Amino acid sequence: MARDYAARCPVSPVRSTWLLAATVLLFARGIAAQKVRVEEELEAYPTESVELRCQFIDGGGRTKLTQVSWIWEPTDGQRDNIAVYHPMYGQSFPNTDFKDRVVFLHNSLENPSIRISNLRMSDAGRYTCEYATYPSGNEQGTTTLTMLAKPKNSAKVVTVQAGTKSVVVAQCEAADGKPAATIKWLASVGGNHSTSSTNGPDGTVTVRSEYRLVPTPTDNGREVTCIVNQRTQERPWDHAMKLSVEYPPSVSIEGYDNNWYVGRSDATLLCLANANPEPTTITWTAVSGPLPDTVVVDGNKLMVKKVDDAVNTTFICEVKNKHGSSKTQISTLVIEALEDPPSAGIVAGAVIGSLLALLLVVTLVVVLLTRSRRQQRRGYPSSGDSIATGSGGSNGGDYGNKARLLFSGSGNNGSKNGTGANNNGPIYTYREGCDAMGTLTEKANDYHHHHLHHPSTGNAPSPHDILLSGEMGEGERRKFDLDDSMEEEEEQYNRFGGVGGSGNMLPPAYHVRRGHGGEEEIDAYLDDDMESQRDGSVISRTAIYV
Repeated sequence: MARDYAARCPVSPVRSTWLLAATVLLFARGIAAQKVRVEEELEAYPTESVELRCQFIDGGGRTKLTQVSWIWEPTDGQRDNIAVYHPMYGQSFPNTDFKDRVVFLHNSLENPSIRISNLRMSDAGRYTCEYATYPSGNEQGTTTLTMLAKPKNSAKVVTVQAGTKSVVVAQCEAADGKPAATIKWLASVGGNHSTSSTNGPDGTVTVRSEYRLVPTPTDNGREVTCIVNQRTQERPWDHAMKLSVEYPPSVSIEGYDNNWYVGRSDATLLCLANANPEPTTITWTAVSGPLPDTVVVDGNKLMVKKVDDAVNTTFICEVKNKHGSSKTQISTLVIEALEDPPSAGIVAGAVIGSLLALLLVVTLVVVLLTRSRRQQRRGYPSSGDSIATGSGGSNGGDYGNKARLLFSGSGNNGSKNGTGANNNGPIYTYREGCDAMGTLTEKANDYHHHHLHHPSTGNAPSPHDILLSGEMGEGERRKFDLDDSMEEEEEQYNRFGGVGGSGNMLPPAYHVRRGHGGEEEIDAYLDDDMESQRDGSVISRTAIYV
């Protein structure tokens, strides 16, 4: 609106000049009217000193000063002269409360400043410097003195008993402060606070605050903090406190592990009490009567020197403090000792070792049985392992002192039993002996064969032909080394066959008989003389074993 008014009614330049002149004139008259110069406000603390300055300003020098006075106004309507100066009569201090505490800094009407020492809180108020002049009359200026006081802060907890009603649990106070302090609370518990203040006779204020809650045992030890703010403090004052809530004991027993066996020596029970204040007495008893002789009590600890049937009972622990008592009980069960616990590890090791040894023995027995069964099935080399075959087979395995030398005939001859292989072969036995050096050797029997049923035609003589023909001497006769270590060839025993390899057949037997002229002849015949044994092996009824 003011802007619209200015737009509608613009101020003329002449009017603006008159307004500026009026403002300057009023300012000059105000300066001329303010002839007494003072400070408007001062702050001070008790026991300190303060200077109240006053100066008369006479612009034209036409004012005659006759006297100056300092007037104190502690409250509205109350005026007391505390200091007077007259050029002829000197200084005067009519108020006894300020006597010896107030002095003039200069003996001059133009500068009647004073100093007040050893200030008190009650010295606060308005101080007026008043001149008696001629011809204008009295001239004055007023200074307001504010007294400040740092509060005396304190806080404390109030010990209470747990209950169901709200009570004061903590207090905080800021005493004799000016201006009045403010108090706040920080708490980790649910509660509320109330604040009150009291004015002192010297103008100070005491502020009190109380924190309230319904106390429980869980509130004991929790923290609340009082915070005081006041003008004279550089930073807020704070104080943390732990609540103190007292309550009767609550009791529990620990230490029983359900393993009290006969002879145990380290069985212990602990009676634990939660109480404030601390329990005054702790008592152990037994339902069965007096405590057993093997039991020792040390405060809240019950120790059993040696577990026996006497401690197979119910133990009771009772705890007391000034607010009441509480008790609890526990039943202990004694069991028979199965083994000495220190030797449990040894017993376990022995059991494990026995199991391992048994496993080893079983394994060894299985191996020996398997080997024995294989040895019982020896004596029949596989088709490729005969000592001398019509096709040049290799040596067989060593079968000990008993060996049956099997020979198959030429591959070109037909089998008598229709398998396409020669099933007929002579029986030879070898006996172990010693040579001149004491070395174990093999000797062939003194069989001489004048003719063979299966001579080789057009080919180089085979070992079979050489052996049967007797063309080599007995000392030069080929010896057959039957190696016992070639166990893998034993599995080929049941697959014995002829040169053609088309059948699983047992070798035929050869008989030596006398021919015409008294010569020995080998007569081959086919006879199925094999017999099964109970251990699963097959042997011949007509073979010669040495």
